[in-house]
Amino acid sequence: MLHQQDKQTLQEKGISENLITEQLNAFKTGFPFLKIINAAEIGNGITKVSQEEITKYQDVWDKYLLTNATILKFVPASGAASRMFKDLFEFLDSNENVPGKHFVQKFFDEINRFAFYPSLNEVCLKNNNKSIDELIEAKEYKAILKNLLHSEGLNYGALPKGLLLFHSYPDEKRTPVKEHLVEAALYATNKENESNVHFTVSEEHKSLFEKHINAFLSDYEQKYNVKYSVTFSEQKPSTDTLAADENNQPFRDENGNLVFRPGGHGALIENLNDLEADVIFIKNIDNVVPDSLKDKTVTYKKIIAGILVDLQQQSFEYLKQLKNKSISDEELNEIADFCDKQLNNQKPDIELLKKEELRQYLITKLNRPIRVCGMVKNSGEPGGGPFLIENNDGSISPQILESSQIDVNNSVDKAKMMRSTHFNPVDLVCGVKNYEGKKFDLLKYVDKNTGFISLKSKNGKELKALELPGLWNGAMSDWNTIFVEVPVETFNPVKTVNDLLRPEHQ
Repeated sequence: MLHQQDKQTLQEKGISENLITEQLNAFKTGFPFLKIINAAEIGNGITKVSQEEITKYQDVWDKYLLTNATILKFVPASGAASRMFKDLFEFLDSNENVPGKHFVQKFFDEINRFAFYPSLNEVCLKNNNKSIDELIEAKEYKAILKNLLHSEGLNYGALPKGLLLFHSYPDEKRTPVKEHLVEAALYATNKENESNVHFTVSEEHKSLFEKHINAFLSDYEQKYNVKYSVTFSEQKPSTDTLAADENNQPFRDENGNLVFRPGGHGALIENLNDLEADVIFIKNIDNVVPDSLKDKTVTYKKIIAGILVDLQQQSFEYLKQLKNKSISDEELNEIADFCDKQLNNQKPDIELLKKEELRQYLITKLNRPIRVCGMVKNSGEPGGGPFLIENNDGSISPQILESSQIDVNNSVDKAKMMRSTHFNPVDLVCGVKNYEGKKFDLLKYVDKNTGFISLKSKNGKELKALELPGLWNGAMSDWNTIFVEVPVETFNPVKTVNDLLRPEHQ
């Protein structure tokens, strides 16, 4: 099945033949749906912090920042911005000369409200000898879009989201990269005034990120009284996955070469695993707000980080007690209650375990990475998000699911999904070291049975694509997970260019 050229390709990418066999088997068998116990909700899997606790956990985090701990902000930033401009591309490629779609009309009607308007206007004057207003007056809409999206202009159609101008200030325009560095200074700076930020980027855009950051970094360090350490990594070729044809055989291009596809954001668990830090914040590149709305974001980042530190420190104390084989029944029951009530790690038949079995079980459950995940109230159609799931060992734990992991043809599971009250905004803070201060090998806590298969096409031929277990889904399946309700105001993603016209981005 594999040719000599295939084997050389695999060697160059760092992919074993055994892994290829596993991936082809996954195409044949698919991935099992997860066993849903319930959608997580307030009081049953999701914590709602009181006013008193808000103060308490902010204080916990502020005190933690005074220790020697290393704090890191991890931002997946390789995503291209092209999907933001889908409707604009459609109009540009159409036979129409005047916008007919409401989305495109709105873009042109309010174009002067975008942070990139002055830069776009300059390019229009340079390339067309007309301002944006003059081009609109002459109904030369497509000239404006070419200057926005194509390489002869701002090239926004090919750039990553992180490098687009999102927000306007009296003295500057800010990209998402800039906003993330400002955020880091506000809640992730240690006692030495150091702030570590790591971006995952594509190889083709890395130099653009470096050039952009180098242009403003010293000014920001002075402005925010912080010393930044900004690092980058790229998705590893070894995390690419083989594409398959309709017969679940390796998909080949017109030259007979194997076709690989990026493994999705789940591949970033490898990047995360390579980083050395005590606490790691994770947030998507496009979920940023201007300074006028940052207070609530910063407050709740500190709250979920304080909850993480509080639970982690208690877990560490309990693990030290559990090293003693003579631990009392009373102490074991207290620790079991902590696992159940605080970590939402439930084991229905726990009373059947003998004393030594219980001690070993509790060690296993406590001695693993921990994450606290902000969850936002559902305002639209229920789908993927926070659920309580039955694990292979019969225990029940919180998990973040994609809707594709739920069997919607099963009326019971679909009903549970439809009752979901919250969704996942990707607002995580993670503890990745054990009670002895050693880094966990995060790859050991991935559930490989939680991947995704989707249909794509290449050169007009349909193919099956395999995505690895998602970074905040199956890649963190065996972590201790705590869900905390956070305000919807902390979630402001930019999925389309017109999202930048919403009040929270103005």
